[in-house]
Amino acid sequence: MLKADKERIVEELTERLKTTPTLFVADYRGLSVTEIDELRTKVIEHGARFTVVKNTLTRRAAEAAGADQLLALLEGPSAIAFVEADGDAVAVAKALADSARDTKILAIRGGVMQGRVISGSDVEELAKLPPLDVLRGQVIGAILAPLNAIAGLINAPLQNLYGLIDARIEQLQAETPETPEPGSANQVPESEETDNAG
Repeated sequence: MLKADKERIVEELTERLKTTPTLFVADYRGLSVTEIDELRTKVIEHGARFTVVKNTLTRRAAEAAGADQLLALLEGPSAIAFVEADGDAVAVAKALADSARDTKILAIRGGVMQGRVISGSDVEELAKLPPLDVLRGQVIGAILAPLNAIAGLINAPLQNLYGLIDARIEQLQAETPETPEPGSANQVPESEETDNAG
């Protein structure tokens, strides 16, 4: 590989390491080109890039990017799944874990999340979480549940007040005698009233 090509690769890796909040490192030794391509396709769907890297160039890039925590994971043939800022880290971890389980070859070494090193078993635990959309729904549900409870507490006295008012109206209607409507049988005709008065 030409020196200019190496420098370009180091620059690209440095930029990725600076802009990628989460990445996972795996040993791909033994995977076929087809299996690597399948895995690459799966992680792309979830907002990540799966790249086979040279450790020497990646070490230089990690040092330049200030990502020294990555250095411990670069032993043997390495591939890195760079999860973009809007990518789904859980889905990428699941794709890697599924590939490791299916092929029995891929070995997840670990990763870096928000500047913190995580182990291979941490990545596998992450893969067991529900997808991002489900997690968001659960978080929103957890936030809304207390708000709904508060709304219920506020509405309950109002509903009780409405019930009391309705009950009082019914009570008052039952206590007051009904005034006869004009033309009803209980009403005395005007001509009789005049005759009795005279």
